[in-house]
Amino acid sequence: MAKRLKFLVGGVWRETTSGDYYEITNSSTGEVMAEAPRCTADEVDAAVEAAAAAYPAWRDTPITERVQVMFRLKDRLETNLHDLAVLLSTEMGKSYTEARGDVLKAIEVVELACALPATMMGDSLMNVSDGYDTVTFREPLGVFVGIAPWNFPAMIPMGWMMPLAVTTGNTFVIKAASFVPQTAMRIAELAQESGLPPGVINLVTCSRHEAERLLTHPLVQGVSFVGSTEVGRHIYATAAANGKRVQALTEAKNHALIMQDAPIRATAQRVINSAFGCAGERCMALPVIAVEDSIADELVATIAELAQTRRIGPAYEEATELGPLVNAGHKDFVMNWIDKSVGEGAQLVLDGRNVEVPDHEGGYYLGPTVFDHVTEDMSCGRQEVFGPVLYVKRVSNFDEGVELINSSEFANGASIFTQSGYYAREFARRIDAGMVGVNVGIPVPISVFPFSGHKNSFFGDLHVMGSDGVRFYTETKAVTSYWFDEEALKGEKVGTWEGTITRT
Repeated sequence: MAKRLKFLVGGVWRETTSGDYYEITNSSTGEVMAEAPRCTADEVDAAVEAAAAAYPAWRDTPITERVQVMFRLKDRLETNLHDLAVLLSTEMGKSYTEARGDVLKAIEVVELACALPATMMGDSLMNVSDGYDTVTFREPLGVFVGIAPWNFPAMIPMGWMMPLAVTTGNTFVIKAASFVPQTAMRIAELAQESGLPPGVINLVTCSRHEAERLLTHPLVQGVSFVGSTEVGRHIYATAAANGKRVQALTEAKNHALIMQDAPIRATAQRVINSAFGCAGERCMALPVIAVEDSIADELVATIAELAQTRRIGPAYEEATELGPLVNAGHKDFVMNWIDKSVGEGAQLVLDGRNVEVPDHEGGYYLGPTVFDHVTEDMSCGRQEVFGPVLYVKRVSNFDEGVELINSSEFANGASIFTQSGYYAREFARRIDAGMVGVNVGIPVPISVFPFSGHKNSFFGDLHVMGSDGVRFYTETKAVTSYWFDEEALKGEKVGTWEGTITRT
């Protein structure tokens, strides 16, 4: 029988009373490895209430003490890096190397949280008016909620969300993805071992129905979400209407413009890494390239050639370069998109649907797939497929490429491959995307900068990570002071530590 998991409330791992569980499969074999609880509405409410109860004491804990918890957590994450990567790759399917990177990106934000005594500091100005001084402070707000996706089980809930939320002095409720929760659960255990007080972080798994309460609960101050645009738009509208802060990171269809002066083989390799890394299951994947006509044939042929050399295998084997998709349902979703792309008239250059991995026939494997001659009237070139599928669009020049990319409803990231400084600068200036790469296929910045999607890739006004992340989890208080001088106090009765005197 598969292991039944528990949820975390008030420092205690509890069994659900619902009797309902979600199956967690080993993506590489298809076998059920565990079951996650479907928490009841009351259990979700209990998580919020536990966070609210823990907030006053945690808020009043000096930040120099709060960051010590993050220092200890960083050490434990590094010590357990290998085991966390194996667990993550097993339940989610990304290769061991990619899973290790997932955990390392979580550690990167923990490191950022360790620097919060410097980054949370406010401003001050003496003598703003005669005798008046003003200082500003950044203060926590209370209970925050993180609704996490399944594609980055470590980096997003335990990196983008939790470290900045709790180190700034808030308490946190994580709604982990129901079919990949074990990585976040293990990191929550490590946080407890690091000295995080009971109730400061709480973790539940539940359906959208129970999670809806997190958007309206009067004790919740803000919601951080990563997922689909449809759900993100709903979360933004619902939570904001109930007075919550919201940051909702949603879908993408990132494009790269490849100019005729780009080195063919080096560019092809970077495109492959960007398109097929993590099996394409990331919002900063590169699923579309817009290629100048003069080099399109050669580049597409080179991509197809090199993509076929990637080693496909079980996610947790260190030699694997392309692991399985997360589960059977998502594999069917991507397979349906491939069928639809063929039906829409895209030219199938490389077909990964018939890939086989010996002794792992039950795994959810899909090889690199490449479509050429994709046009703007095809939905496959506009909508997110979220799999190891690359779409090639052809353009005649730089201006046409920029116009094509800017016409997308999504704007997480965009890249250009060129040797021209002029075109690189013009692209960065004119392109409508939150993160821009120059000869960089996945232009995600390190955590001291915000992850800044635009258009329908983001709803809210403060992004995750960087200074935006600190501001999202805090609010500003301005204090203006004036001190009476001795002349003004003459003849006044004033209190002292010893009693009341009259100034003379």
